[in-house]
Amino acid sequence: MQFPDDGNGDMLKAMAESGMDLNQVLALDFYLVFEDKTKAEQALAALLASEMDGEAELNLNDLDQWELIVCLHMLPDHAAITAKEKELDKFAKKFGGYNDGWGVMQHQDGDDEFADHDHHCDDHCGHSH
Repeated sequence: MQFPDDGNGDMLKAMAESGMDLNQVLALDFYLVFEDKTKAEQALAALLASEMDGEAELNLNDLDQWELIVCLHMLPDHAAITAKEKELDKFAKKFGGYNDGWGVMQHQDGDDEFADHDHHCDDHCGHSH
């Protein structure tokens, strides 16, 4: 399988090499970062009120920034992921934020080890801090 030579392509290649099936729907986490808590909360409210089919949670990250994690169940397709990143970046900018990449839990449905929703960055994570 060929992957474009960019960050998303590298991430998908690493996922494939780790044995993940890129032909099945996976839970992908997109990260939106905000400096201001009030604006981050407004973005979360707007996201929850939208037609988005997914989950969202707001956390304070290690850099004291407000991180809105948007979990979407979708095929890990390069074009679809790139388009979703652009869409979410445009959305975040309305609230003074920006898209900060995406990641995927290496262990998906049925794996009790990652039953909680904590994100653990590893070699297969496109989320940069």
